[in-house]
Amino acid sequence: MTPLHDPFTQPQAFLLDLFHAAVQRAQPLHTLDAHLPPPPKGRTLVLGAGKAGGAMAQALEALWPAGAPLSGLVVTRYGHVPPRPAGLAQRIEVVEAAHPVPDAAGLAAAERMLALTQGLTEDDLVLCLISGGGSALLTLPAAGLSLADKQHINRALLDSGAAIGEMNCVRKHLSCIKGGRLAAACAPARVLTLAISDVPGDDPAVIASGPTVPDAGTCAEALAVLERHRIDIPDAVRQALQRGELESPKPGDARLARSEVRLIATPAQSLAAAAEAARAAGIAAHVLSDEMEGESREVGKVHAALARAVARGGEPFARPCVLLSGGETTVTVRAQPPGTPRGRGGRAGEFCLGLAQALQGQPGVWALAADTDGIDGVEDNAGARVAPDTLARAAPLGLSLPGHLDRNDAYGFFDALGDLVVTGPTRTNVNDFRALLIL
Repeated sequence: MTPLHDPFTQPQAFLLDLFHAAVQRAQPLHTLDAHLPPPPKGRTLVLGAGKAGGAMAQALEALWPAGAPLSGLVVTRYGHVPPRPAGLAQRIEVVEAAHPVPDAAGLAAAERMLALTQGLTEDDLVLCLISGGGSALLTLPAAGLSLADKQHINRALLDSGAAIGEMNCVRKHLSCIKGGRLAAACAPARVLTLAISDVPGDDPAVIASGPTVPDAGTCAEALAVLERHRIDIPDAVRQALQRGELESPKPGDARLARSEVRLIATPAQSLAAAAEAARAAGIAAHVLSDEMEGESREVGKVHAALARAVARGGEPFARPCVLLSGGETTVTVRAQPPGTPRGRGGRAGEFCLGLAQALQGQPGVWALAADTDGIDGVEDNAGARVAPDTLARAAPLGLSLPGHLDRNDAYGFFDALGDLVVTGPTRTNVNDFRALLIL
């Protein structure tokens, strides 16, 4: 393990070390080998989607026997293809597409993947490399929907504050490839899905909207989500949902009888790696949960309350210590007066705004929140930092924390302070990472 910065003299650098430890634990080259089957009698087809898709494809190419046939197609986010190691032959095609709102490149990739499943036999093996972000990257609209419709619905879901399970319920029922449909298309071949989880609870049916996993949800539930969040869809599609015509493959579907899922990396494993690194540096570490959901700013306030209790009274944990948490929070985008610029930022930044507001400069508390894929929302930062002097440094710059919260503008606030966390794409994704250091 690389030596960490001193938490007492370099608290922010120490927290960034913990983030890197969490990300390193989720790198596919370190986790894939133990889950690979032997080559099949027939051919091996690789299909995949997600922010870790490029790294997973390269790891598979490095680990798969050199003489065994291997081919396929994987789609990842723009800018998330890792540099190719010298001497590593490319056997799997990797293409890029948009995230979090799908684009034509993702649509083309999904169409090509379905085409590649034609003619598979019982002797063939399909390795599906699935990671977070696959829902947007693997888009193939259901009958009656255009790509523009899917883009509108996706944006509306992202702005609504809907939980990831709600969003994916809708996505599955408005798709020709999600919700088990990809695995159904691969029958009668064996399908082994190797997945990196980015969802609370690690439910394979939720990761990337479960393209190879049977779906227990229903059209009625998807319609209820759309109505609850007041999201418009074409009348013909609404009626199709009402009639149950867009149902996904359900548990027990014979076409998915030879489909299996193995999780190669999870949020809990990454948080455990960060905790181990902290303890090696002599700091007690407490993992609160890897399944936290809710409004990012409110989750920030809850973390602040716990940090204050530790800082002021040493309860429920003795200091010094690190509090770690993961999960997938949400941001509800607030309506703004006409002409007001749209705020910039993602879940991690908004968490830090809520945290800083509630801490009110509490001495002895430092924090870092970042998305483990290296991208907070659609910006170029992974997240942000909070320190005891955050509010004191903001005042002379004319920065109003409540004003930035009202505009969902975490990026603007922390950029002005020089407190953005910028790592670039990590090429993996186990979702939110939060660490609070209390000295």
